[in-house]
Amino acid sequence: MDIKKTIQFIKDSLAGKEHDYTSGSIKLAILLLAVPMILELSLESVFAVVDMFFVGKLGKNAIATVGLTESTVTIIYSIAIGLSTAATAMIARRTGEKNKEGASLAAMQSILLSLVCTVILSCIGLIFAEDILRLMGASEEVIREGSSFTRIMLGGSVVIILLFLINGIFRGAGNAAIAMHSLWLASALNIILCPLFIYTFGFGLKGAAIATTIGRGCGVIYQLYKLCGTTSIIQIKRAHFAPHWETIRGLFAIAWPATFQFVIASASWMILARLVAETGGTVASAGYQIAFRNIVFFILPAWGMSNAAATLVGQNLGAKQIDRAKQSVLLTAKYNAIFMLVVSSVFIFFQTQIIAFYTKELAVIEIGAKALRIVGFGYGFYGIGMVMIQALNGAGDTKTPTWINFVGFWLFQIPLAYCLSYLANLGSIGAFWAIPIAETLIAFAAYYFFKKGKWANVTV
Repeated sequence: MDIKKTIQFIKDSLAGKEHDYTSGSIKLAILLLAVPMILELSLESVFAVVDMFFVGKLGKNAIATVGLTESTVTIIYSIAIGLSTAATAMIARRTGEKNKEGASLAAMQSILLSLVCTVILSCIGLIFAEDILRLMGASEEVIREGSSFTRIMLGGSVVIILLFLINGIFRGAGNAAIAMHSLWLASALNIILCPLFIYTFGFGLKGAAIATTIGRGCGVIYQLYKLCGTTSIIQIKRAHFAPHWETIRGLFAIAWPATFQFVIASASWMILARLVAETGGTVASAGYQIAFRNIVFFILPAWGMSNAAATLVGQNLGAKQIDRAKQSVLLTAKYNAIFMLVVSSVFIFFQTQIIAFYTKELAVIEIGAKALRIVGFGYGFYGIGMVMIQALNGAGDTKTPTWINFVGFWLFQIPLAYCLSYLANLGSIGAFWAIPIAETLIAFAAYYFFKKGKWANVTV
């Protein structure tokens, strides 16, 4: 591969120029999609790290509030990812078929479907913020200090869902640069506004929620501006605003198992967070939440590379190139595993320094460092499992990953965590060990079903 030509292709990709991913070098196709997707989700992970960095200065109750709220917000992320998975799969398939009208129609219908979900979620968050924190095992002191933060974050779920969904639309069309640009804008605003609202304007903890919501909201405005343009594969027209029930049914058929798939994983993380809080108290909960933020910080870029596999599978299936779709997935999995092994070594050898960046409380640092090191042992398998799961999703086969997650998380990880925590008397450490063990099992299962190849026959 010519280096100068590759660099030029990357520049074009970052600038938002379109490319045909159903022909030419597979390595180059992965590179062109993965670079902006990795940067996009790296910036999404910055939200978590920035909030925890500034909130960490407010004490352990504030840290616990943000962590417990984020554990709940992952349910919203799950719905957003489920909807965006459906949009990516359908739009990638239409794009591979060279059907721009069908891709544009699917884009608008997915937005209409998402708006219905956001109204329900926002109302629940606004009304039941205190009850949600209490359900998560928060102390009354944490609830008293943090309910405003939770109410703003959950009440503003519309910007979370639209940000994920519309980025999924652009990814399906192969224009990952626009998705990346929207996260750049949202993240930059969050970094600027977070300290202003927390400290300068004196809003304290709820200032972090306000800053994050404003940042994401501006990212959504940028997305909508681009979505209504005329230079992309996706070109929204007035006629696309009318409900098209056949397209909505198709999107829903892909979205509901995809949503449930991520709800299963998110609920498992929530249960583990509660288990840690029960067995280790506020100190263990704070340490775990800081560790979890750093885990997410590195998982999201790897998920970005996995999203490249989903787009390549969808577009190549649309172009009737099954072998090219398979080769794309296997090569992407190799790259992702290498990246995650590097991250694993960082977590294993520098866990204390990483946690100490966020807090000076020694007890919190000790717990957080243990969590980071233990979870880091399974990162190579995470990398492979992510790509296989997203490849199945990109083909429109969202039911198989849902069953994999159901067995891996609910029938294996949660019971294992309870056994290790209580029966083996490991406390919160037992919950930490359940994570890499279960994720390794899930990776093997996802690889098995991908190799069976039934995903290539799914109709979208």
